Amino acid sequence: MNRPDIYIVLGTGSIARRHIGNFKSLFSEVQVGCISASGRAFDAAEVGADIVFESLDQAIAAKPALAVVASPSPFHVEQAVRLLRAGIPTLIEKPLSDSLASLSDAKKVFEENKDIVDVAYNLRYMPSAIKFKSLLDSNILGRLTRVAVEVGQYLPDWRPGSDYRKNVSARKELGGGVLLELSHELDYLNWIFGQFDTAYCTASNSGRLEVDVEDSACAILEHKDGFVAVLQMDFLQRTPTRTCKVVGELGTLVWDLLSNSLTFHGASGDKEVLFSESGYNRNAMYLDEINHFVKVAAGELAPMVDISQAFKVMGLIEALKKSAETKQVVKVGDFQL
Repeated sequence: MNRPDIYIVLGTGSIARRHIGNFKSLFSEVQVGCISASGRAFDAAEVGADIVFESLDQAIAAKPALAVVASPSPFHVEQAVRLLRAGIPTLIEKPLSDSLASLSDAKKVFEENKDIVDVAYNLRYMPSAIKFKSLLDSNILGRLTRVAVEVGQYLPDWRPGSDYRKNVSARKELGGGVLLELSHELDYLNWIFGQFDTAYCTASNSGRLEVDVEDSACAILEHKDGFVAVLQMDFLQRTPTRTCKVVGELGTLVWDLLSNSLTFHGASGDKEVLFSESGYNRNAMYLDEINHFVKVAAGELAPMVDISQAFKVMGLIEALKKSAETKQVVKVGDFQL
């Protein structure tokens, strides 16, 4: 009898447990293994896995069919490189790393294995995101003028059952802060509108949350043709918000990610809901992501977010950080690998 495939997940946090549960619901014949990123002892029942590996070396020796790196971002590169060198297809949770510098030595390994590495910007699987991009690609708004993006939620409300100050989002050494933690917005801006040419950013710590990372950031991104994106991100808003508003010569299109809807505002003041699925189960995009990645691992599909796209997001994050530090407009292209 053939041994069942083993899928491994690095990390024991909420996103790691989500991936484990989704693997088990989609692929009942597979054994799911888990490794702690910190080396702490735990049992399989705690995370819902079938197997606990004591180390990454032990997991690699088990010859897994694929792996998900769901540890804190400072560990992503080293862990992913070890997996890829062993020929193991790897899905890396966003962001790809906590800094651009950490990627320079690993760039060759990532590029040599670009067909079997994917980065988990799962918003790309959301039905309203797919429709949003399709509408913009169809030129529904005519020539675009600007886009305004806002994302915010009070950090203590993210995971009410835990002390938010101990979580990754709140800790600099684990890759926290709004620019890294909310980089989904940066990924979809690049995905839909292409790479921006210049960036100006302010980022600050309000002191209200007892954290050592920036809890808010505001940025202006600009294309050479004058198209501008205005971005606001924070951990402070008591009422969650997540929207993207695109203004064009023929009207305005508003994407509300929390309601999973798209609304068109015409020139005469009319309003039309072009997409709405408020009952959407948000775990569905993670399931779609896993299904896609399993096919990437099998050589049947290309990565949804390939390594070059993930590098560009990291470069944009680095550009925003440099701008916030120097209080100057910077060229995004200066921060690309």
